Amino acid sequence: MMLRPNERLKLDDTNDKLFYDYPRFVTHVDEGFIQQLTDFYRDRLQPNTRILDMMSSWVSHLPEEMQFAHVEGHGLNAEELARNPRLNHYFVQNINENPQLPLPDQDFDAVLNCVSVQYVQYPEAVFSEIHRILKPGGVAIISFSNRMFFQKAIQAWRDASEASRVELVKRYFASVPGFSTPEVIVHKSTAPAVLQWLGAAGGDPFYAVIAHRIQ
Repeated sequence: MMLRPNERLKLDDTNDKLFYDYPRFVTHVDEGFIQQLTDFYRDRLQPNTRILDMMSSWVSHLPEEMQFAHVEGHGLNAEELARNPRLNHYFVQNINENPQLPLPDQDFDAVLNCVSVQYVQYPEAVFSEIHRILKPGGVAIISFSNRMFFQKAIQAWRDASEASRVELVKRYFASVPGFSTPEVIVHKSTAPAVLQWLGAAGGDPFYAVIAHRIQ
């Protein structure tokens, strides 16, 4: 087993749907992070392809000039997802209760997860689903920073250093046969830690772990 039972625990173990019952029309990382993510999407995604934005919200950070064949949204708050202008369709599902996605096999060219992987309690099951719905050669991009809803992040994430969190996501990919060796992108913050939380220039660190379905 990749994670011990205690490593999956959250400080707030109430149903996640209750926590996300009201919409939060805010961004959870600073503008520097968002710009880096959008630039990365511009570089790695192809136009006119099918995208799943997993654990999404009211904004997807996709490049405005890029058009896609279909962008499917998934999340826990319908009001947030309905506000997202990039989504062609969306569904609400608590993947910590039911990780099986209501999506066909090999139907997507890319799966994106932005600043939400820290809340996944059963990553083996979720990353298996990511692999299942990706087309061969399709890409999964998991991006994150050092911010989180602390009470909803799993213990393995809360207790880990930033470098260890990168290794954790690499292990999530490695737990599923058929993914390529993960690629890691790191742009560390240049601001003092105390200033990162105040949105200082060079603030939020940017991490991305990327892998492709190879079989």
